[in-house]
Amino acid sequence: MLPIYPNLTPINLDLREQMQNIIFESKTDASAFTFANLYLFRTKYNFNMSLLENSLFITGAEKGETFFSILGNLPQKEVLTELLRKYDYWKSISQEQAVKLNELLPSETVSEDRNNFEYLYLRTDLAELPGKNFQKKRNLVNAFIKSYPPEEREIKTLDKSTLKDALHVLDEWRHGKGEHGDYDSAKEGVELHELLGFSGLVFYVKGVPVGYCHGEALADGKSFAVHFEKAIDKYKGVYQYINQEFAKTFSQNIVHINREQDLGDEGLRQAKMTYRPAGFVKLFSIKKSTKAE
Repeated sequence: MLPIYPNLTPINLDLREQMQNIIFESKTDASAFTFANLYLFRTKYNFNMSLLENSLFITGAEKGETFFSILGNLPQKEVLTELLRKYDYWKSISQEQAVKLNELLPSETVSEDRNNFEYLYLRTDLAELPGKNFQKKRNLVNAFIKSYPPEEREIKTLDKSTLKDALHVLDEWRHGKGEHGDYDSAKEGVELHELLGFSGLVFYVKGVPVGYCHGEALADGKSFAVHFEKAIDKYKGVYQYINQEFAKTFSQNIVHINREQDLGDEGLRQAKMTYRPAGFVKLFSIKKSTKAE
């Protein structure tokens, strides 16, 4: 069970059901607040959890600074003021919370956290790649299809029987990149694919696994977050092919595909923008308060 604030506990698998109930009730469209995302990046951000007035309270650290986040209703002004003194900043404030905070804490500056905006794409756009705006994407998909005709391509569900193939792709991806990146989180995501409730695909060329992707439906019921998408770069057009084929598998109930943030990486930002996002899950932050209330 989650402790009551100010007590904290590291996130663990035993908390999954309780946390998911809170997340589901919040109907959040932010992938930052899925149990899977918090769990898989628990070591990177040193996440700890508790209940704060029936909301999920999260603490962490990044680049030598401490932060907190709140999923659910905001606590009283006095509590927020104390938290802003205690931690370096408040991270992942929702747009709804930001509006309330402008009234609740008018002396604080609520700023857009552009690096953590989550990219939203219309499912139909990614599945169909329509019109001139997606011509280059269609060309890359067609190049992949032309290089590898139907008899040489195969798509399988990511499950226990294909986990080893996804892990092979991940190892090849890391080798090709020459850097560790999010390898540890991605590897655990594959290993815990079923337990975390992910759905995904593995892609093959001539029987060799060349890519995989997986993620989960979000609490708002209309979005799907793609948490991990990895491929072997030497197969030209493979990422565009994976992106389109995965989008084709979603039901019509899914309006948006959330492909998460760019974390300020200019190359990644440019790549995400080329897919013409329909919008963003805008997240905000407040820096540490030094004001006396």
